[in-house]
Amino acid sequence: MRDIDAIAVLQDPVRRRLYEYVVAQGREVGRNEAAEAVGVARTLAAHHLDRLAEAGLLESGSRRLSGRSGPGAGRPAKVYTRAPGERSVSLPARDYRTVAELLAEAAEHAGLDAGLYAAARRRGEALRGAAASCGGLGEAMELLAERGYEPHLEGAPGTEGVGGAAGSVGGVVRMRNCPFHAVAERFPPLVCGMNLALLEGLIGVDGPVRTRMDARPGECCVVIEPSKDNEH
Repeated sequence: MRDIDAIAVLQDPVRRRLYEYVVAQGREVGRNEAAEAVGVARTLAAHHLDRLAEAGLLESGSRRLSGRSGPGAGRPAKVYTRAPGERSVSLPARDYRTVAELLAEAAEHAGLDAGLYAAARRRGEALRGAAASCGGLGEAMELLAERGYEPHLEGAPGTEGVGGAAGSVGGVVRMRNCPFHAVAERFPPLVCGMNLALLEGLIGVDGPVRTRMDARPGECCVVIEPSKDNEH
């Protein structure tokens, strides 16, 4: 399916809410859970989830949601997760990815890492503008969400999501999406270092939260956490 056709599948408001819910969980989601989350009947949710899978936006599989195995464990249920592929549309056609990869290759070969990181930090500071460094994890998550990083809080039960209690210490903000994923796959040290510098400029380095590198498969290589001076 062409990218423009796949993206058009999200035009239906129920289908889009189901897609956004599955993506936000970062794990396999069953039909019952998804239906309850968006407030629709299970049969309607199943129809839309399968449509999203047909479009290549979700991947489907099956497993026993009870966590048990053997006799009496019940039949496997259909589950869904976000598909790994990227979809984009540009009218007229543009190819910024090739430009980014060529520039990254040239910078890597020329040893321009330091200059790239300095430019990324300045860009982050420019995006933050005159605002002070982030005042907590909740504020940092809002900034990251606006830029497509899909942040979520780990280590602080009951504070998942953006804003609110997420500003409490003790948690670590991880990001399910890297906006530079395609180029980072080819040039990981260069692009991940650039991303770290960009977020240092955006979040700030003299506030109650800090950025550091902590790569984990399938997620952004940077995490946000309380700075050492603010840990208890």
